[in-house]
Amino acid sequence: MATTHLRFTLLLLPLAFVVIVSSSSQVTSPSSKTLNYSYPLFWYRNRKTIRISQVRATNVGIESVSSPFATNLATLQSQIGYNFTNLNLLRRAMTHASFSQENNKALSVFGSHLIETSVSLHLLSKDIDTSSKALTRLIAEVSNVDSSCALDGNRLGLERVIRVSPKTDASNSAIVCGGFRAIFGAVAIDSGMVDEAIKVFWKVHGDRGWILVSVL
Repeated sequence: MATTHLRFTLLLLPLAFVVIVSSSSQVTSPSSKTLNYSYPLFWYRNRKTIRISQVRATNVGIESVSSPFATNLATLQSQIGYNFTNLNLLRRAMTHASFSQENNKALSVFGSHLIETSVSLHLLSKDIDTSSKALTRLIAEVSNVDSSCALDGNRLGLERVIRVSPKTDASNSAIVCGGFRAIFGAVAIDSGMVDEAIKVFWKVHGDRGWILVSVL
C-alpha cells in the first residue's frame, strides 16, 4: 500500500511542477497576456515561436501596404485598368531575377506569347488573307525590345517599379521589357482569361498598335 502511494505521489510531482511554473509565469512574465501558459511545459517553446511568427508576418504585411513598392503597384493597376485579385502575381511580375528567385521570368515568357497572339488575332481578324511575312513583321515590330516593348514599359514608368538588386540598372531596356511582358502573363493567370490579358495589352499599347497594323 505504501509503495502504491509513493508511486502515485511521484506521478503527480511533474504535474505539480507544471502548475507551479505556469502560475508563476502568469504573474511575473510581462508577456503573459499574449503567451498561453496553460499548455504543458514542453510546448512553451513551440507556442512562443508560433506566436512570434504570426506577429512578424503581420508586421510584414502592414509595412508592405504602406511601402513605396505597394504604392507603385496601386498606381500601375490604375494605369493598366486592371485590379488584381491576387496581388502577389503583380508583385512577381515586377520582380527581376537579380532581386529574388521568385521573379518574373516565366510570366515574361508567357506574356510575350500573349502579345504575339494578340497581334496575330487582331491582324487576321481584319484580313484573313494577310501574308505570313506581314504577320511575322508586325509581331517582330511589336515585340521589339527597344522600339516597342521597353517604350511601352517606360510610358508606364516600370523602371521605377521593377525590383532589382542594388547593382542592377532597372532602366535597362531588357529589364523594362521583361516586366512589361510579365504584366500580361500575370493578368491572364489572375483573371483566368487570355482575353482579359489581350484587352489590357491593347489598352496599354494604345493607338501605336493600330497604326502599325494600318501601315502593313
